[in-house]
Amino acid sequence: CRKCSNKIRLIPFRKPFISSFTHTHTHPHETYALSGGSSSSIVRPFAEIPGLWKNGVVNLYNFWKLDGFKNLHRIMLQNFNTFGPIYREKIGYYESVNIIKPEDAAILFKAEGQYPKRLQVEAWTSYRDYRNRKYGVLLKNGEDWRSNRVILNKEVISLKMLENFVPLLDDVGQDFVTRVHKKIKRSGQNKWTTDLSQELFKYALESVGSVLYGERLGLMLDYIDPEAQRFIDCITLMFKTTSPMLYIPPALLRQVGAKVWRDHVEAWDGIFNQADRCIQNIYRQLRQETGTSKEYPGVLASLLLLDKLSIEDIKASVTELMAGGVDTTSITLLWTLYELARHPSLQEELRAEVAAARAASQGDMQDMLKRIPLVKGALKETLRLHPVAVSLQRYIAEDIIIQNYHIPAGTLVQLGLYAMGRDPKVFFRPEQYLPSRWLRTETQYFRSLGFGFGPRQCLGRRIAETEMQIFLIHMLENFRIEKQRNVEVQSTFELILLPDKPIILTLKPLQGSQ
Repeated sequence: CRKCSNKIRLIPFRKPFISSFTHTHTHPHETYALSGGSSSSIVRPFAEIPGLWKNGVVNLYNFWKLDGFKNLHRIMLQNFNTFGPIYREKIGYYESVNIIKPEDAAILFKAEGQYPKRLQVEAWTSYRDYRNRKYGVLLKNGEDWRSNRVILNKEVISLKMLENFVPLLDDVGQDFVTRVHKKIKRSGQNKWTTDLSQELFKYALESVGSVLYGERLGLMLDYIDPEAQRFIDCITLMFKTTSPMLYIPPALLRQVGAKVWRDHVEAWDGIFNQADRCIQNIYRQLRQETGTSKEYPGVLASLLLLDKLSIEDIKASVTELMAGGVDTTSITLLWTLYELARHPSLQEELRAEVAAARAASQGDMQDMLKRIPLVKGALKETLRLHPVAVSLQRYIAEDIIIQNYHIPAGTLVQLGLYAMGRDPKVFFRPEQYLPSRWLRTETQYFRSLGFGFGPRQCLGRRIAETEMQIFLIHMLENFRIEKQRNVEVQSTFELILLPDKPIILTLKPLQGSQ
């Protein structure tokens, strides 16, 4: 500064957000006047961001009193209503800046840097450190993450891999339909009324297992292998025990021998043991095979044959995909069926779209998937109203300005997905389930973020989207879905958002379906 000896730090921005900036001589708060066109505004310092961030211990106590471990999403929504579109908070040792607007999300993700870093799930890394296991790509950071992710992208998330995934996922979808028809026949009532959560969990596990390992686990059969059932139980326990450790250091819980830590270790042990067995089986088969097979062998075998990652790196990442790809898709499908049951006319509209797509594609599932925009819109709408994650997080790699507040590099910034999905300033009539909103021509810029964004978006996105679309095709072609009258279901937080009570649905066969 020419007026004093203080050094001035200018915050770089890319167009179109800010066209120019000038320094104003205001000390000691180091503020900046941003000018674009004829208007200008003063950037306020980080310490002036509203919120509850001055006493993390007190905030943790109040959070606990509000049953925040189950109501995190509602607390975030209330905080946005109280403080506005940006607020700062500290709960225990967990500190963040929270935002809600899509245009602010764009600024956030443009500042994620070459090696995007999101919130580390310390419970998961603590387990791996405790058992001396490698981190997978979900938990890695820096150049190690980038080099692994580049290789995995080609095998897991690239569009060209869809042709390999579709037949495997279609087989599982058809088997699920057959299973439901059997349940209906056994009921003797020409319908089946049940809580589908466990059935959908098995469907999701069978689907992701089929794609990752190239072999079926047998979860669509009446008899479930005890080891497979154990794996299901372990994933459920893993998610349940992770939530409390978001705010209480796992090292402390381990030191005092807390049950939640012991259960968490037991759950991950079971998950890794199941994955180890699958990996050993496939590795054994690859060693025994001679010649080349035209059938897609699964992601794991493809990675082993590619020989660009170590076996331990492959094992770690495939295990994370397996564990993370079950609850997330099964719960999304459960919410979707619930919403379709609540909206019978919409259900018929989707059924008509599927029938037209079936006729136009002559039964080619890969072609059908290109002809169902409203079905895809229904899944987007489910993820808007019932997102798997409460928020998306990034540690920003550079200083940014959001809502005229300066946020320094290294800060954890969270986009409130659940809150944004319910913001009337972002979504017209946000309380209504309207899949058609995703077919409109107006911009959807940074509004559909259920799978994240950019290089750090969900690695299993392509598998999950295809799995859920195929499932809905088969269900709409075969069954009418109904719900209990006068029973409304809300969300509860257990690391991911789950229904707060069982969703009881009735499946009735359509005329002509078998």
